[in-house]
Amino acid sequence: MSDAVGCEMKFGVFLPPSAQNNPKEKLPVLYFLSGLTCTEANFTQKSGFQRYAAEHNLIVVNPDTSPRGLSIEGEDDSYDFGSGAGFYLDATEEKWKKNYRMYSYIVDELLSVVAANFAVDTSKQGITGHSMGGHGALTIALKNPGTFASVSAFAPISNPMECPWGVKAFTGYLGSDRSTWAKYDATHLVKEYNGPPLDVLVDQGDQDDFLKNGQLLPDNLLTASVGTKVKLQLRMQEGYDHSYFFISTFIGDHIQHHATHLNKKN
Repeated sequence: MSDAVGCEMKFGVFLPPSAQNNPKEKLPVLYFLSGLTCTEANFTQKSGFQRYAAEHNLIVVNPDTSPRGLSIEGEDDSYDFGSGAGFYLDATEEKWKKNYRMYSYIVDELLSVVAANFAVDTSKQGITGHSMGGHGALTIALKNPGTFASVSAFAPISNPMECPWGVKAFTGYLGSDRSTWAKYDATHLVKEYNGPPLDVLVDQGDQDDFLKNGQLLPDNLLTASVGTKVKLQLRMQEGYDHSYFFISTFIGDHIQHHATHLNKKN
C-alpha cells in the first residue's frame, strides 16, 4: 500500500545473476518510467532489457504509471488522463490531489522502498523512460540534482506545456495557472538546472506520429539545453515510430549509456 497515492502500487524489479549469487553486494540501479496506458508489465514483457542489464550488472526497477481503482469520477474516461496517465506530477486540483501524486510516489517513496529491500547503491542511480515516462524521467532528474547520475529518454514529451497531451493533463491535474505547469516541464526546468553536469541521451524515431503531430517537441528541449549544465544528445532514428519495437532496438544503447556513468569511480 502506497502512502503517497493511497492505493496498492505494483512495480517490477530485475536482479542480475550477480545479485542472486552475492545478495549483499550493492549494485547500481536504473529506474524505467513507462508511458500512457502502460502498467509495470509492458517494459518487462516487450523491451528485451534483461540481457543488457545482466551484462552490465544493473538492477532495473519499473513502476506502474498511475494509481488504479480509486473510483474517482472520470478516472477511466480517456487514455491520456486518469488511470494509466499520472504524468509523474503531484496534482493540486481538488478531485485529484489526494491520490494523483506520482512525483512524490517515485521520488519520496519508491526510491526508499527499493533501497530498504534490495541491495542497491543509492549513489549510483539512473533514470529513463518512454513518452510520458520520458517526460517523467527528465523532469524528476532535473528537479532532484545529484539524485541520478545518469539520465536518458525514449521519445519523451519534452515540452508538455505546449502540446495537447500536456495541456490536457496539466489543466486537469494542476489547474489553469501556467506558472505551476513549468515545474513539470523539462524544457523549462533545463534552463534553471544548477546541479552536477548531466549527460542525457534522447532517442526519437523520425516516423513517430506523435512527433509529427506536435506532442513530443524534442527540438524545443534541445534548444533550451544549449549553454546549460545539461549535455543533451538527441538522436533521430530513421524509420522508427513510437512503439516498443523502437524501444527494444535501442534499449541496449541506453543501458550502455547508464552503465558507463553509473560504474564510474567515485
